[in-house]
Amino acid sequence: VQLQASGGGSVQAGGSLRLSCAASGSIIGINTWGWYRQAPGKQRVLVAASPSGGTATYTDSVKGRFTISRDNAKNAAYLQMNTLKPEDTAVYSCFAGIREHGQPFYQGYWGQGTQVTVSS
Repeated sequence: VQLQASGGGSVQAGGSLRLSCAASGSIIGINTWGWYRQAPGKQRVLVAASPSGGTATYTDSVKGRFTISRDNAKNAAYLQMNTLKPEDTAVYSCFAGIREHGQPFYQGYWGQGTQVTVSS
């Protein structure tokens, strides 16, 4: 199983970006999707999470600006980021709890990070 993230880039404050994360491999299902970010010199933090059949949650600093969504048919998740601020600058990584064929449990996988840079 692999997670492939894409969509990072550089924008000016107030702009928008959409991150994508696609899972590939022998997948039965994905329970939780999450987007994390890590700014220089800081710890990685959970930005948004989407549990299967549940309500999405967000860290306070992005509420009302970011939206996490998922496409179960495509084994993919997205993070729509609007009204971006310089403090949103970070490396963003996706995470998914995935059950593979032949496995009775879900296992966590990480995608590679994608850089988001917001200039003032």
